[in-house]
Amino acid sequence: MCKRPITTLYMLSSVDGKISTGNTSELDVDQDFPNIDGVKEGLHQYYDIEKTTDLWSLNSGFVQAKIGVNEDEYPEKTPVSFVVIDNKNLTEHGVMYFSKLAKTFVLVTTNKNHPAFSIQEDNVHILYQEKLDLKAMLEELYEQFHCERITIQTGGTLNGLFLREKLFDFVDLVYAPILIGGKDTPTLVDGEAISKKEALKQLGVLHLEHCDILKDSYIRLRYRVIS
Repeated sequence: MCKRPITTLYMLSSVDGKISTGNTSELDVDQDFPNIDGVKEGLHQYYDIEKTTDLWSLNSGFVQAKIGVNEDEYPEKTPVSFVVIDNKNLTEHGVMYFSKLAKTFVLVTTNKNHPAFSIQEDNVHILYQEKLDLKAMLEELYEQFHCERITIQTGGTLNGLFLREKLFDFVDLVYAPILIGGKDTPTLVDGEAISKKEALKQLGVLHLEHCDILKDSYIRLRYRVIS
């Protein structure tokens, strides 16, 4: 049996489970929450906790492009290694951004023409798959890069794939004191809904391990996935 890293889904959410402020690219929690009275005051706690998470972090190219890595100035090096699943959202600049930021950067893609293939940096690695296979990806991260624990911070659709494939071990959620609403607003876990009783085994059953009341009406819930 192949081994894989221990995974933790770490996300910031509204009380009604939304991870964005709306359903268009111009609406974004990272950009909008700092400007909302009653929410901005305690927002720093999410980012403070984020600094204590695993030294491997998994993200989506869509989210990273949305927050500006394709345009931002290159950052200083950190001890964190990053994995980004992306087919068309990161530019050469975005890939170089992660090369500068990360100890190790692994791009996972099904696009043979991704701009990352033109980047020649020692810490940039490309994991090409003909079809996205999250289980195989995690196994390769463990075997090739010695990744033993990884924090997952992707969008609702990718989170849904991790859920259905039973690839979450822990869930760590910070809830902001806000209701957002909207049936098309991205949530913690999106993707296709189950439609048959036989598929109930694809749900994620959780055991609450910690409940922390933070400042300014924020709450942190930490779960272990039991099935």
